[in-house]
Amino acid sequence: MRHTGTLVVLMGVVLLGAAPAWAARTRMHELAESPAYKEKAGGMIGRGLLNAVTFFVDPLVHIVNETKAGPPLVGTLRGVATGVSCGVLRFGSGAVDIVTFWVPGFNGFPVSDSYENCLAGPTASSGGVSVPSAYPNESTQVWTPVQEPSSAPAAAAEPPKQKYYKK
Repeated sequence: MRHTGTLVVLMGVVLLGAAPAWAARTRMHELAESPAYKEKAGGMIGRGLLNAVTFFVDPLVHIVNETKAGPPLVGTLRGVATGVSCGVLRFGSGAVDIVTFWVPGFNGFPVSDSYENCLAGPTASSGGVSVPSAYPNESTQVWTPVQEPSSAPAAAAEPPKQKYYKK
């Protein structure tokens, strides 16, 4: 009975610490993308350590989610493939962040802070493609797709081509 009370207290402490930890993690990703050098360097070290230490979570999350979503064997194999690739990508991103945190104007190759989809970035929801500038004094440029008018009839099965223009 005494161990049950200890377990309940321990779970409470863990759950109370989860919200600030998640907020700090999100803040770390924001700092790593900062144009200010001192914020960027600290953020990249933190994000790099976090990604290098937690890369093993990606395969676990993807295996569980894909097994639930698809046929048991096919979903599991798809989850292993995507999970391992996302884990390798996360570990590589963390290693690059740790090694290159000192380079001015370079903010690394960030992966998503969500383990559900390692490729989802801050501009993925807006439909734009983020292109970092080669010069430290310029901000990140976002290229958004613009629909070109199509001269083909409306019944064509081919989607219209997109060109990217600088905002």
